[in-house]
Amino acid sequence: MSKPILVIKFGTASITLTSGEPDVRIISEIARQVSEIHSQYHIIIVSSGAVGAGKSFIKDYKGSMTQRKAAASVGNPLLVGLYSSFFAPNNIYIAQSLCERQHFANRDKFLQLKETFEELWYNDIIPIVNENDVVSDRELKFSDNDELATLLAVGFGAESLMFCTSVGGLLDEQGQVLRNVSNVNEVFKFVKTDKSFLGLGGMASKLTFAKLAARMAIRVVIFGMNQKDELLNALNGNAGTVIQAGKSTLSARNRWLGSGGLVSGSLLIDEGASRAILKRKSLLAVGVTGVTGEFESGEIIEIYSSDGEMIAVARARETSSAIRQNLKTVNFEVAHANDIVLL
Repeated sequence: MSKPILVIKFGTASITLTSGEPDVRIISEIARQVSEIHSQYHIIIVSSGAVGAGKSFIKDYKGSMTQRKAAASVGNPLLVGLYSSFFAPNNIYIAQSLCERQHFANRDKFLQLKETFEELWYNDIIPIVNENDVVSDRELKFSDNDELATLLAVGFGAESLMFCTSVGGLLDEQGQVLRNVSNVNEVFKFVKTDKSFLGLGGMASKLTFAKLAARMAIRVVIFGMNQKDELLNALNGNAGTVIQAGKSTLSARNRWLGSGGLVSGSLLIDEGASRAILKRKSLLAVGVTGVTGEFESGEIIEIYSSDGEMIAVARARETSSAIRQNLKTVNFEVAHANDIVLL
């Protein structure tokens, strides 16, 4: 692609009123500021808020799963319509993309998604992405749109991933925004645990996915929309929290694999197996000490060291049941070296 890719995610709290309805002022500001950088990037906007936009149309709304799906089906076109109306004065068109986890778990489907986005960018169109809540199965849902945005950023090889929050960044113990972070592990302690903290689950989620993105050489920015030109300033490193990108030489295929598109299970391995895969060797069953979940050959699994740290993801060469039955079998290959991505 001729331009760097930029993924910007807007959470529900950052673009809605207390009533849950879309905040027209914020959405108009998003359109204005994104329009200023449109010529410099291939942009993906991941936007929450569909349920809030549609729930007033659902009688006796109580927030059940079925009602949320119905509200999303009403709210998505309303939300996209708002974005479209505010981008239109800048002669920018948008497209709607409703994604499901299967679009990331299957390599062919992912490449089709990528090709579609590239065609949109070629025509200067910005895709507005949300989860397809209407049909997403409870067990196959994204944990939240932070995950969806991260999967897009990692899979597409984005230069930067931006998370918009209601608090404008990661706050330290004095309530001040941390401007630069080089090691995500060192700042989890600043995520407050009291239930009244605004965006509690959101910040922990963002840091979790920021850690993955940074490992894949993606710069992550956590910012707000409460100050003038805050999106533009955050992108330039002058607002919000910037999490520095790490180094990565992974191929496009391994970036997709490393994103963990749809993790079906996990393996616990011993120290010998850990040393082997760190030397880029295949994983054999004799080094596996535990199997969690049920998965088929070809599905994505996480690999944990003996001390419980996730050190890799891989595409399983055998089913979970076959691995369990062959833990003592010599030369029984669980995952080939070419299908293991170290994290």
